Amino acid sequence: MKKATATRHTILEKAFEIIYSKGYQTTSIDEIIAKTNVTKGAFYYHFKTKDEMGLAIINEIIKPTMQTAFVNTLQNSKDPAKEIYDLIKSLLLENSFLTVQFGCPVGNLAQEMTPWNPIFGKAISEIIYEWQDTLEKIIQNAADKGIIRQNINPQQVAYFVISGYWGIRNFGKIYNSGDCYHPYLKELKTYLNNLK
Repeated sequence: MKKATATRHTILEKAFEIIYSKGYQTTSIDEIIAKTNVTKGAFYYHFKTKDEMGLAIINEIIKPTMQTAFVNTLQNSKDPAKEIYDLIKSLLLENSFLTVQFGCPVGNLAQEMTPWNPIFGKAISEIIYEWQDTLEKIIQNAADKGIIRQNINPQQVAYFVISGYWGIRNFGKIYNSGDCYHPYLKELKTYLNNLK
């Protein structure tokens, strides 16, 4: 990796860490510069504005991570009820990066940024739609194969799974505790098993 590319990537990674912990709007460029140990000139060489950097975080850090963790994991699903549950359980209880007190980074950005920045909103919605589309396809495929009931509405299942995940992340943030994850996972498992 060339030095300029490595510097850009470092800025994005460190900025993402700060934004995840305290929010986009309250994070300053000076704070990012201090955390990354780059000069202002180096920052502005890579990004003309904070919003340009924020969009790069979505497209170059969050989107590939979401595709790997949320989409690719499920694309070849043989048993979606089990695999969706395993994915959500892993994200809540086993993922070392996603922390209880900071919630879901995509959900946080969606709530904070989409009301006033349509470009951010579009980039975030693309990530969400990709996850939703993947969930709908694996549910429909499983219904077609008789793995789950054929009268299941894939869109309703996708909405339920995604909103439940974001919601319980918010409860964890409010309580500053992952204790709420366990009853949620128990109920999620019951719901998913009832699709069969």
